Amino acid sequence: MILKIFNTGVFGVNTYVLIDEKSKEALIIDLGGDFEKINKYIKEQNANLKFILNTHGHFDHIMGDVDVQTDKIKVPVYMHKDDLDHAENISQTVKDLGFADEWKKITIDHFLDENSDIKLGNIPIKIFHTPGHTKGGVSYLIEDKVFVGDTLFNNSIGRTDFAYGDFNTLINSIKTKLMPLDNNITVYPGHGPSTTIGEERLHNPYLQ
Repeated sequence: MILKIFNTGVFGVNTYVLIDEKSKEALIIDLGGDFEKINKYIKEQNANLKFILNTHGHFDHIMGDVDVQTDKIKVPVYMHKDDLDHAENISQTVKDLGFADEWKKITIDHFLDENSDIKLGNIPIKIFHTPGHTKGGVSYLIEDKVFVGDTLFNNSIGRTDFAYGDFNTLINSIKTKLMPLDNNITVYPGHGPSTTIGEERLHNPYLQ
């Protein structure tokens, strides 16, 4: 499997592209922008974009979703239902932050949860509901990689002072859903460098 990381948007979101070399199917996790550049890369790999997965609904992670919902391009977008309000209110959010007066509506094509059966080619994608940063935060385990959005960072955790955030819920999500994973699982967060489950288990001050 091919993994390519793009830094997108004004808040430096880690946008992940995964390509199954056998099926030539590709997916994007957290499309924070720069879709034209990312789609060019996917085409250069002779791959076909299958879907977009969102770890959560904060605007900086989903702003690029509108670019896959045009007349020329239609790629399904997935999110947990508990973060739908973030997508529906993105226009007001970006306006409040001074980025734009209007924003195109983002359509969530499919809701997913821990019982969802999705694959990249024949590679299964396991979904963990990891609320705390937002109500509908999810993490995706794909082979030996887990994509956690803003739930867990290198020796840190996601913020819980935003609307719908809750510190105790976030810690519980990390301890019950992510920490049971093997130490060698690589953790790919929504911002900043990657880490491992083992590293966070030993050294993350919030988990001691």
